[in-house]
Amino acid sequence: MKIKQIASNMTVLDMGFAQVFFSYETPVAACLSDGTLVRTDERYSVTTTKHINKWLNGCEALTVPQERIDCLLTSPSACDPDYNEVTQ
Repeated sequence: MKIKQIASNMTVLDMGFAQVFFSYETPVAACLSDGTLVRTDERYSVTTTKHINKWLNGCEALTVPQERIDCLLTSPSACDPDYNEVTQ
């Protein structure tokens, strides 16, 4: 696992099977191992929305419930079969 601050209040956590993007301390988007981009359907602040859009850099992303992004941090294969956890 690696964590990288990419800008003020913007952080990416590389978990090997996914990169989870945080705005402030909240996971709000991710890039899955197959390249799929997902973003939360939860409405946070205007600034968090700007952070997400900046991180996505104009790329299309699936809008998913916040619980699916939270799940990446706990047990992705157990709570959502669409996430393919890569074992090393």
